[in-house]
Amino acid sequence: MKRIVVIVLGVLAVSTSAFAQTTEETIERALAAAPRQMKEGATVIKWKPDFTYETLKKGTNRLVCYDRSGQPGQQPFAVQCTSIANLDRVAQNRKFEAITDKAARQAALDAAEKDGTRVKPEFGSVWLTMNGPDQAHARIHTTIAVPGATTQSMGLPDNPRQGGVWIMNAGTTTAHLMTPGS
Repeated sequence: MKRIVVIVLGVLAVSTSAFAQTTEETIERALAAAPRQMKEGATVIKWKPDFTYETLKKGTNRLVCYDRSGQPGQQPFAVQCTSIANLDRVAQNRKFEAITDKAARQAALDAAEKDGTRVKPEFGSVWLTMNGPDQAHARIHTTIAVPGATTQSMGLPDNPRQGGVWIMNAGTTTAHLMTPGS
């Protein structure tokens, strides 16, 4: 019996270490979505379960990147970069995403939007999200935050029918520019 326990523990230790990433690998993975000219100066963080984060690499520009792989609702390869000014928004998003009941999550989001407690992203900041079954097959999706923007304030449509850039979720803190093909 003792042999079986030792063998099982040994197999678990080997398999766990095979999936563990070094800090350098975690940084490299998180930076996959970063634009080439900003990658070297980007900050890289690792989110903690309590919605705070640890800085793995201090950057010199305003771009911050992090790995979202393995989180509920995310693809096996999921990384994101945005402005460092958006970290409070990301932390709040993570709190909402932790609500497993979809209707309750949407109700909490709607309530925060209505009562003004929804953290606004930095106007004009970019969100680069790279998702896929693995890094080789992942796609980057780019949006630009324009909280509160409407067709009237921006002169852009609030739907994709014209085929160009459009405002999704117009008039809310979540309003952002959608760019076709990204």
